[in-house]
Amino acid sequence: VTHMTNIVETAVAAGNFTTLVAAVTAANLAETLSGPGPFTVFAPTDEAFAKLPAGTVEGLLKDIPALTTILKHHVVSGTVMAADAAKLTSASPLDGGDLVIDATNGVTVGGAKVVTADLVCDNGVIHVVDTVILP
Repeated sequence: VTHMTNIVETAVAAGNFTTLVAAVTAANLAETLSGPGPFTVFAPTDEAFAKLPAGTVEGLLKDIPALTTILKHHVVSGTVMAADAAKLTSASPLDGGDLVIDATNGVTVGGAKVVTADLVCDNGVIHVVDTVILP
């Protein structure tokens, strides 16, 4: 039996989510996202974070409440696979906001393009996005 990994372990192992993992850790969400869930995470890559204006990430790491809100905006309760997400027009993230989903040309969530879908974890699923989704 292959040991499945949780969302945080999967993100760490992937290697291209170092900023996301650092942010999740700083915001004390690592424990939550390592918990039973299930969760669906729209995970911005390091390249996605790099597209933010200079100093944004550093500023957020100093403003934990704002960082937490932004991170929660990327997480939806439950396991939503790409095929199911493509049938939705929106989703409700943990920050209480709204994520608009558009499947007309690939799948975008909150304006971010899903570049890799359905990284299945033992407590949910990760969809890799190319942009940080700001609430």
